[in-house]
Amino acid sequence: MIRIGLTGSIGMGKSTTAGLFAAEGIAVNDADAVVHALYQGEAVAPVEAAFPGVAKDGVIDRSELGRRLAADPAGFKRLEAIVHPLVRAREESFLREQQTAGADMVVLDIPLLFETGAAERADVVVVVTCDAEIQRKRVLARPGMTAEKFELILSRQVPDAEKRARADFLIDTGEGLDAARARVKAIIAELRNGQWQGKTDA
Repeated sequence: MIRIGLTGSIGMGKSTTAGLFAAEGIAVNDADAVVHALYQGEAVAPVEAAFPGVAKDGVIDRSELGRRLAADPAGFKRLEAIVHPLVRAREESFLREQQTAGADMVVLDIPLLFETGAAERADVVVVVTCDAEIQRKRVLARPGMTAEKFELILSRQVPDAEKRARADFLIDTGEGLDAARARVKAIIAELRNGQWQGKTDA
């Protein structure tokens, strides 16, 4: 089973691209969705203990947590020490389920693939990218987003140029949805046809 690590900086179109893989029948483990679920379940107590007051009505208030982290960026390390092992356990469970189901490939959608060392768990790395100006316009159009918030997020991410250099495959979403869909199909076909030479755990 080929593990495709899918990543890309904020605003590059990674989530949309993950949806394109899913539309082709490839199971996707969305790390962001996993975190969202954990913030309503098993991560609530330890995160509240580390950041008192961020839990409201039994779930983590992501806006409040974000405000705390913006004011004290050192808190990211404390948060990651709590959340990353829980996310990893969910990922391992997903991989076991897909292996049992006989899947030939899966997508691990991980925003901080390089930053957290998760690239080592992927057989193939697909980086979603686009022109920096397109990225900026997309992100600043999001509700509640500011230029300062955008810069803080970027400061925690490996630069796009470095991600591209470390990728096995690139998908440029700046060329439009149809082009991205065609690229996803081409990548899947190349992996299935055995044209791609790389490590797999087949």
